[in-house]
Amino acid sequence: MKNPENIQALAQLPIDYMGLIFYTKSPRYIQDLESSLLDILPNTISRVGVFVNEDISSLLRLIEKYKLSVVQLHGNESLEYCSNIKNKYPKLIIIKAFNVSESSDFIKMDQYVDVCDYFLFDTKTSQHGGSGLKFDWNILDEYMGNTPFFLSGGISAEDVEAIRKISHPKLYALDLNSKFELEPGLKNITLLEQFINQLKNE
Repeated sequence: MKNPENIQALAQLPIDYMGLIFYTKSPRYIQDLESSLLDILPNTISRVGVFVNEDISSLLRLIEKYKLSVVQLHGNESLEYCSNIKNKYPKLIIIKAFNVSESSDFIKMDQYVDVCDYFLFDTKTSQHGGSGLKFDWNILDEYMGNTPFFLSGGISAEDVEAIRKISHPKLYALDLNSKFELEPGLKNITLLEQFINQLKNE
């Protein structure tokens, strides 16, 4: 999210997290968004900072500036990197994103279990997320870890039935992005509301 009016409209929906992308190469980069504009968010919506290999001193500064309660790491952040963040902010929620295309991709996550609160499973591409492409959700059956995960990667309004069929006990949340946008960083509020209502009501 990067448009103040769009942020305000989205805050009226029954959502739990709102993402702010601090990766300068992303078309969704927030640029110079005034941190005070986020004060309209209710306490029920967590502010998520999305980063890709961010210098840790810069990341810590942005956590303070935007009062982030969650960081989502989409790069090659090491175990030490994540540990440093957790040591500095013990109450901060850390989501580590992993690109998956086969069951063997789950093995590399083991080392992060003690320092990350959630994992995020995204489609494996040359990009750092935001591709709008799905991976084969049947792969999720091969995930045997105890860390809850966010499902990401090209989820659209047509996926309600497919999502309902996912019975994995560690599926924690859905990351909705490109398929619900009018343009990068600008969400289609009506489409999101319809999707959420359909998913919750059924």
